[in-house]
Amino acid sequence: MNVIHVKESGPLNGEVRVQGSKNAVLPILAASILINGVCVLENCPRISDVDCMLRLLRSMGCSAEWEDEKLIIDTSAICESRLPKELVTCMRSSVMLLGPLLAICKETIMNYPGGCVIGERPIDIHLHILEKMGASFVLGADSIRGTARELIGTEVTLRFPSVGATENGILAAVLAKGRTILNNCAKEPEIQELCRFLNEAGADIKDVGSSRLIIDGVDRLHSVRFSVEADRIVAGPYLLSAAALGGNICLRNAPVAVMESTIHAGRLLGCEIDAATDELWVRQRNRPSAIPYIQTLVYPGFPTDLQSVLLTVLSVSEGESVIEETIFSDRFRIVNALVRMGANIRIEENRACVRGVQKLNGRSAAAEDLRGGAALVLAGLLAKGDTFISNCYYIERGYENICRDFRLLGAYIEGIG
Repeated sequence: MNVIHVKESGPLNGEVRVQGSKNAVLPILAASILINGVCVLENCPRISDVDCMLRLLRSMGCSAEWEDEKLIIDTSAICESRLPKELVTCMRSSVMLLGPLLAICKETIMNYPGGCVIGERPIDIHLHILEKMGASFVLGADSIRGTARELIGTEVTLRFPSVGATENGILAAVLAKGRTILNNCAKEPEIQELCRFLNEAGADIKDVGSSRLIIDGVDRLHSVRFSVEADRIVAGPYLLSAAALGGNICLRNAPVAVMESTIHAGRLLGCEIDAATDELWVRQRNRPSAIPYIQTLVYPGFPTDLQSVLLTVLSVSEGESVIEETIFSDRFRIVNALVRMGANIRIEENRACVRGVQKLNGRSAAAEDLRGGAALVLAGLLAKGDTFISNCYYIERGYENICRDFRLLGAYIEGIG
């Protein structure tokens, strides 16, 4: 799919099943190489980032095959620790392989990870944790060479609760000698999913869900069958789209327990939201209300990955709103496109000040990152006329089929090419 064509759509009605979590499954796939055996993953999303990670695993000698809705991975024949540049540089999550490869192969050579451009995303915290555990690194102009004769448990405090660095520390520690204590950890649900997967495979990780993880290294991990939690960052845009467009929708297989901040934002926008164990009913009868002030925060705060979509909703809300971005420095990349479509948005340092307008106007726009691409789809649904969104490969990094899902809710949207 090269281009998405979107037309102004009325209230959304219907139901959508939420796919498995991208941010959970990618570190779980990296963790699979710690298991000298077979992993069966259920509810694994078929997205391009998963495909890229599977190609990385295959480049090491693993087998990874789909069987109906299950993904079956056999990591018993790993023979390569140098990763292909073209795969590493296309996805940020490739950095998740650093810790496991040092644990299993004692060395690795990889290029600096790629992915969406959303501001500073350094890997120095990752390297600091691994160095404290006994690894050493030689940093080249475009690559990293890491070695570790043996990973040793240690205590380390993260200077910032980085999700990726927390995950890399966990992945390195589960087979390390002795006890590792990670302080000031990120607490995102995806980290809890990774810990649950590893513990079911025989790891010994305590205090899961807290900012202080205690990990006692074990000798080996065993084969495991695991179901991946639904994606809160995919469910969020559908909820927020209903807030913007109105209507009555149901999100099935929704990870309700980890969506508190998103549900709260939806209610601030004027939605009526009913939540069951794994279903959300969202009703919006009026134009969305402004949110005077909201900021992105680490979990359980409002997620930075939903900031672009919320900004789009607020651009047509009644009143004035302010979003403060506290996580990534370049998350406002979508603003120029929204302004070209008629939005009234002013950027003041790390804040977006929004005065809602009645209607956006359809334009051609290019997605610049995954989350901004999803926001452009919503902008097109809100806009008078036709909107054509290019660079759709960004959207395909995180959505199985965004066109199908919005069509199920009654929207006019189609993929071209």
